[in-house]
Amino acid sequence: MPTIAIFSGIIIQMFFEDHNPPHVHAIYGGAKALVRISDGAIIRGSLPRKQANLVKSWVALRQAELMENWRHAQTDGRCFRVAGPHD
Repeated sequence: MPTIAIFSGIIIQMFFEDHNPPHVHAIYGGAKALVRISDGAIIRGSLPRKQANLVKSWVALRQAELMENWRHAQTDGRCFRVAGPHD
C-alpha cells in the first residue's frame, strides 16, 4: 500500500485494487480510518477530532488529485504523491 502523503504526523495511504467507495487510509499514531474521497467522511475506524478535521479539509482541497490517484490505483497499479494541505 503506497504512502501518498504525510503531513502533521498523519500518514495517508491508498491500496491498489481496493473496494468502493473511493477512499484513502489515514493513520495517526495508533488510530486508523478509511476516509471517503467524495466528502472526507470517515467510513470506518476513527481519528482524533483535530486530525479528522485536518484530513477532511485536505481531502476537499486535493479531491481531484485523489480521484485521479484512485483511478490509477484501480487500473494500472500506480499511485502518485499528493501535496499536503500547506504545500
